[in-house]
Amino acid sequence: MSTLLRTVYRYHAWANNDLFGKLEMLAGESQKDERHSAIRLINHYYVVAQIFAAHLSGTNHHYESDNTVETPTLSELRAAVAASDQWYLDYVQNVSPAKLSESVPFTFTDGDKGYMTREEMLTHVALHGGYHRGEVGRILSIFSITPPWDTFAVFLHQSEPSRRQQGDKQPMPA
Repeated sequence: MSTLLRTVYRYHAWANNDLFGKLEMLAGESQKDERHSAIRLINHYYVVAQIFAAHLSGTNHHYESDNTVETPTLSELRAAVAASDQWYLDYVQNVSPAKLSESVPFTFTDGDKGYMTREEMLTHVALHGGYHRGEVGRILSIFSITPPWDTFAVFLHQSEPSRRQQGDKQPMPA
């Protein structure tokens, strides 16, 4: 089990949840196309997370592409992403360091072959989600909706307020 990966996935789940809260503000008819684009972006990184979860667990996935043909509703996608985030939180809580360093061969949805360690896959999924959350944040800002302040540093300081104690040397939590 990696302490850093556990923290990264706690952050990932926190950032996803915050983003969905902001997306609910894109409700007007004039924002329909941008809302749809935002949902498609999130659905894409959700699908990729599901594909890599299958690779990590040694199971088959049913995806033929890195997105679905149908676009889920915002509430359906929120529930699916929350379930995916919980799967990853459970996975990183229980995976051994030896397992993290294992390389896993797989096939991308376009047929190309891939080969990554489990740790690399986990890192990819978290970074990939962050990239697309940033794109969605840009969409929000077009409508003067302040995008989530979803940096890793903000998460750490909100989840561990003692880090804000300036001048005091605080031991880092284990």
